[in-house]
Amino acid sequence: MKKLHFIMSMCCVITLFSCNEDDNYETISTDTYPNVTNTFGTNLDLNNLYNYANQNIPSYITKDNSTENTINDKIATLGRVLFYDKNLSSNNTIACASCHKQEFAFSDTSVSSVGVNGSTGRHSMRLINTRFATETRFFWDERALNLEQQTTMPIKDHGEMGYSGLNGDLSFDDLLIKLGAINYYKELFKFSYGTEEISEVKIQKALAQFIRSIQSFDSKYDTGRANAPNDGAPFNNFTAQENQGKNLFLAPPVFNSAGSRTGGGLGCAGCHRAPEFDIDPASKNNGIIGTIAQTGIDVTNTKAPSLRNLMRMDGVLNGPMMHTGGITTLQAAVGHYGTINIAPGNNNLDPRLTPNGIGQQLNLTQAEVNAVIAFLKTLSGTDVYTNMKWSNPFPN
Repeated sequence: MKKLHFIMSMCCVITLFSCNEDDNYETISTDTYPNVTNTFGTNLDLNNLYNYANQNIPSYITKDNSTENTINDKIATLGRVLFYDKNLSSNNTIACASCHKQEFAFSDTSVSSVGVNGSTGRHSMRLINTRFATETRFFWDERALNLEQQTTMPIKDHGEMGYSGLNGDLSFDDLLIKLGAINYYKELFKFSYGTEEISEVKIQKALAQFIRSIQSFDSKYDTGRANAPNDGAPFNNFTAQENQGKNLFLAPPVFNSAGSRTGGGLGCAGCHRAPEFDIDPASKNNGIIGTIAQTGIDVTNTKAPSLRNLMRMDGVLNGPMMHTGGITTLQAAVGHYGTINIAPGNNNLDPRLTPNGIGQQLNLTQAEVNAVIAFLKTLSGTDVYTNMKWSNPFPN
């Protein structure tokens, strides 16, 4: 009886160990998904999935917009393939990763990104820590209600990826048929969702999970914040200049009746909120209302990416900043907020930039500018640029 009881107990353990769909313990034969193996080789090992679902998140990071689409390793793996697959464009030349490149913190160094029928109307924003933000809307003008909706909008855009169904373009349904005929997608959708059926909702869910998994918490700032009681306390790993810059970033300014700063900080954190450095959902435009085409004005841009990983550790920016791509140095970015001019026609300027109805004058000293720049540099890590879980799974 003891022997039988032991055998039954072991069977229960083996069953639990191999059959839980949320775990990756069950060994998958290469014969089960031969087209995945033939296409991706060792770049995609379904027996050893990367950890997307349970990455380490610092305790001081509290914002999380993934609750409606919880990250799953299998589905995020499918999202990785979709993100890098040029088959998602009408002429097989453009992928999501064409405009959001890992080596530039998932942004683009070009002012506008090249699509199948032209260029993007706005600069491609960085996709860092999109999960850790209160603002759920996407694109600079927030026209997508959430990341899931956003993921297929570039695919349906005539200029970007070409499946608009308009102006002679094929439709998104045509893309679904196209993907359904690709053998590795039959296998990956079955692996991820339990069925070969491909739908827009499944594509959106997978892409959003992969994008939300892209996180960066290995910066000098994070090292300091982990050992501090709050954002405002001095960080013991910061230089005096970096701590000064942090204080200036966090503290609100004091203005006189003419809109001129007489004390306090710069108030950056009013819109870019520490420690996630996400954009306040209530933010309006920041005074930059130009367009890449330099025709007319655009006052609808009210969203911004996290300020994390503005630049690499070598000091090189991850592309130009703002929706126009018109600001190319941190000094120019800080300087823009130093003197806000209320341009004719700008009826959507953030009121925090117009104390007493007048464009703010921060009266920055060079030492203050240098300190804020030094602080912004502490928000960059290294892992996001080289981690294989976010890399291109297709062989070169």
